[in-house]
Amino acid sequence: MIYENIIYSVDENIATIRINRPKAYNALNTAVNAEILSALDEIEADKSVRALVVTGNEKAFAAGADIGELADASPNRSREICVAALEINDRLEQMDIPTIAAVNGLAWGGGGELALACDFRTGGAGTSFKFPEVSLGIIPGANGTQRLLALVGPAKAKELVMLCRAVKGEEAYRLGLLTRLVDDAEVLDEAYKLAGELTAMPGKALTAAKRAINAGMLNTIADGKKTECFEVCMLFDTHDQKEGMAAFAEKRPPAYTNS
Repeated sequence: MIYENIIYSVDENIATIRINRPKAYNALNTAVNAEILSALDEIEADKSVRALVVTGNEKAFAAGADIGELADASPNRSREICVAALEINDRLEQMDIPTIAAVNGLAWGGGGELALACDFRTGGAGTSFKFPEVSLGIIPGANGTQRLLALVGPAKAKELVMLCRAVKGEEAYRLGLLTRLVDDAEVLDEAYKLAGELTAMPGKALTAAKRAINAGMLNTIADGKKTECFEVCMLFDTHDQKEGMAAFAEKRPPAYTNS
């Protein structure tokens, strides 16, 4: 597919989706969402991809949904737009590979929701999370309220959503909105560094860990416990479990094959 609103690339085992609407501060609209979904299809079909980095440019990761598209939307039309955003975020959250948001500049509204759907987020002092929807007469519509709740707890989630307060750099890191805090110029490099650290790990174990954590977070702790037990037992039928434990006993670096 030829993309007009994103730049999609794969370098070795790491895929990148770069939102590319700089004049609109990378605002998310129907066309952008459709292209992101298509890129996710490509990633899931390419078994060589071991991690995904989602990013924007130095001024904006994504400055939210395109208000021009939403302003006169009916309830049914707004649902159509929300469904696409929900699918993107759910797929990022549930993909077998790790997903990393490199968050420069603005991650507002739907852009913040997109970042929170990723497993990890790198950012700098200029990174800004804000959920301005209430000031526009709506609320976040791509599960931002729920992902915020899981990360920061109910009181802080209500403060950020109901008062539309921006959170930047150090505070975003302290709250858990950012996983790693670096200089603004190093945000994307740090995301690729993190992706490299992850792809050096055995792939099936990474997938199992993500599934177990998500099961407890998205369902119940009881579900998470059951998933963890199932996943760890199944990993004993993989090459990398045998190799990892043999390498430990033999005091040598493991040679994982992701099988």
